[in-house]
Amino acid sequence: MSNVLITGGCGFIGRNLIRMLLVRGDRVRVLDNLSVGTKDELALVADIVDCGSWQAGKNVSLCVGDIRERDACLQAVEGADSIVHLAAQSGVLPSIENPIFDCETNVLGIVNMLDACKEKGAGRFVFASSSAPLGETLPPIHEEMVAKPLSPYGASKLAGEGYCSAYSSSFDIKTSVLRFSNVYGPDSGHKGSVVALFFKRALGGDPLIVYGSGEQTRDFIYIDDLCSAIIGALDSGVAGEVFQIATFKENTVSRIAELVKRLVERDTDITVEVVHESERKGEVVRSFSDISKARRMIGFNPSIDLEYGMEKTWDWFKNNYGATD
Repeated sequence: MSNVLITGGCGFIGRNLIRMLLVRGDRVRVLDNLSVGTKDELALVADIVDCGSWQAGKNVSLCVGDIRERDACLQAVEGADSIVHLAAQSGVLPSIENPIFDCETNVLGIVNMLDACKEKGAGRFVFASSSAPLGETLPPIHEEMVAKPLSPYGASKLAGEGYCSAYSSSFDIKTSVLRFSNVYGPDSGHKGSVVALFFKRALGGDPLIVYGSGEQTRDFIYIDDLCSAIIGALDSGVAGEVFQIATFKENTVSRIAELVKRLVERDTDITVEVVHESERKGEVVRSFSDISKARRMIGFNPSIDLEYGMEKTWDWFKNNYGATD
């Protein structure tokens, strides 16, 4: 049993991770500014108590605060053994629209959290990064590639990776950087990523917008597999390492649109239209990841294939996001 602090724990990944941590008996605390996930959504995972103490069993203590505020970070880290840093400005387009906010959240935020770990003696830090720091590169992506971000989001995530390396070397904090690929799954109603966005648009009667040809590719990972990678990093003895967390499989955006269209039209009276618009700046064309290092060092073994994962995701959306009969 350990005390695990999750920043951004009210969000999609955080809530699913909390379910898995509670099952194995860990005590959990959440630091969240409630800008995306809500206290009510967190309450669906477990009973919520105030931030003052670590609780066993089904209780989760919640600290409402912002990672840009040093005092909030220090308060939340008090008594933690490990930190999973999920809180972020996540997305290429928002970072292009407001790069200053992206920097303040993703760079100052992680420095505040790492420094709170140093001050309070927390020994393990798992950082949710992405493949955005690498920019446009020939896949499969692996950890030895030189980073060349195309967007402020990619740059801020790269800065976070750098600070993890620095704090691991300078202050003996066991950091693990997990470069998440495109995560999807049930309970993702707040997400703006392609799978969730397509389901929401379809259920709202709006067309699925595919930018460019639709042949751009991503590596889509189901939420349960992603959370198992986080737990593997928490339990490992590694320090100062970077891992690609994906499935090692390449799928086009057009295939995702086709799957969404088939599932929605199969179970509802909605006719789903797919339209193409101009490609967007700052986005890579092809992306999928070699996960050999994560398999070897943290025991990562994704098992959910795309069609099964999409079916489970659709089950949640049609029952929880205003689907018609």
